[in-house]
Amino acid sequence: MSIPIDKEVLTTGEVAKICNVAPRTVSKWFDAGQLKGYRIPGSKDRRIPVSSLLRFMKAHGIPMDGLGTGQIRVLVVDDETDVVNTLGKLLAEQTNYEVRTASDGFRAGVESAKFKPHVMLLDLHLDGGDAEEIVEEIRGNDDSQITKIIAMSGKLTDGQAAQLRQRGFDGFLKKPFQMRQVVEAIEQASSVIQ
Repeated sequence: MSIPIDKEVLTTGEVAKICNVAPRTVSKWFDAGQLKGYRIPGSKDRRIPVSSLLRFMKAHGIPMDGLGTGQIRVLVVDDETDVVNTLGKLLAEQTNYEVRTASDGFRAGVESAKFKPHVMLLDLHLDGGDAEEIVEEIRGNDDSQITKIIAMSGKLTDGQAAQLRQRGFDGFLKKPFQMRQVVEAIEQASSVIQ
């Protein structure tokens, strides 16, 4: 059974098929607290978020081939119109990613909630300093835990760039960059399961 990664919550039966075990085994993992999820109110039915399942599978060495990856969704956030347009256009033409763009923090929040990107390319120097707020919002929202955030900047020193992971970022692209570097950063971020 192949479950597209854009499905966010799975039943114990779906998890059992992905992991090639009996549904009762999944229920035991859940009840023992090994596999994080929740119960449907007023019911004994369990639901497991995909992000929890991925962490569990990785921690226990369960093969990932039961999960279909689907198309990688990328959100480009930059207040420089040229950067957004060029990057969005090139990614759409040269890759099989589903790409959307936003030019400010508000639009980034709206797009992130609707689009649920796997990877967000985020300019650190958005007008109004929205970049840090966007990172906090994504990291504080259970629904967007799967989103990897790659910072973009031409102004940071190597030391500042090295500190970005502690601030919630998963990668860094120094402007100006080549298309190959962007694709490599997206591929690396989307292949990392935490």
